[in-house]
Amino acid sequence: MDRLEELRVFIAVADLQGFAQAARRLGISPAQASKLIARLESRLNARLLNRTTRSVSLTDGGRAFQARARALIEDFEQLEKSVQETATPRGLLKISVPVSFGMQLGPVLLDFAAAYPDVGLEVSVTDRMVNLVDEGLDAAVRIGTLADSSLVARKLASVRALTVASPDYLAKCGTPRAPGELDRHEAILDLNAADPGVWFFGKGEDRISVKIGGRLRFANPYICVAAAAAGFGIARVPAFAAADELRSGRVMTLLKKHEPEPVSMYAVYPHARHLASKVRAFVDFLVGRLSGAAWD
Repeated sequence: MDRLEELRVFIAVADLQGFAQAARRLGISPAQASKLIARLESRLNARLLNRTTRSVSLTDGGRAFQARARALIEDFEQLEKSVQETATPRGLLKISVPVSFGMQLGPVLLDFAAAYPDVGLEVSVTDRMVNLVDEGLDAAVRIGTLADSSLVARKLASVRALTVASPDYLAKCGTPRAPGELDRHEAILDLNAADPGVWFFGKGEDRISVKIGGRLRFANPYICVAAAAAGFGIARVPAFAAADELRSGRVMTLLKKHEPEPVSMYAVYPHARHLASKVRAFVDFLVGRLSGAAWD
């Protein structure tokens, strides 16, 4: 354990570029931090840090050693966590979910909390592409193409975009039979889209883009559906956001044969040699509840 403590102190000194700052982070005295680094360098017979009266910096050998030391400490901490959590998932689980799906996921999260009383939940609801490692998150739910190949991904469901309007609006303004007819209609724009003013239709080589416009713009697909149900125009939203209004008949689907292929929803989490059981339990729970969901 003394050697692990030496590595922890070395990493802290290297990160903070100072013994006093590292000592404060670790809750030890600067003298103890200096002693542990000296002992480490003596055992390795190598100078890892350049020291001046004003700063501390890594030597070339220290820079190479830092990366390996950090990996060893992270592996050891993950190993400890995996052993501690083997019997029963426990601890704080920090996750991120997109705003558009937050309302649908709420009941699932509460059911997970009931099933795993030793796991605390801290849920960030944002459409920002968070960095799980940098922000200390355990997992996230993402919809669409995954750009970060450093994450493990498990598919949860397929989600299709739907074009919807109320029967009253269609009776008054007519029903578009092809995507090109949308320019004659009032669109309700979902600001969560990469380009809210463009809707895509078709598959493969038949894929087309249609420019649309409208006076109502919301950064929430549920409000877009509500506006469509109230007769303000035509909305394009993920199928899960329109599910309740479709069942009630307040909106109906349009241009269904022209819609593109559904996109996938994933649970993602960082690669780890020893995956915490709370993360594994959470992802398995989502797969069990969401796989085969009728959103396509």
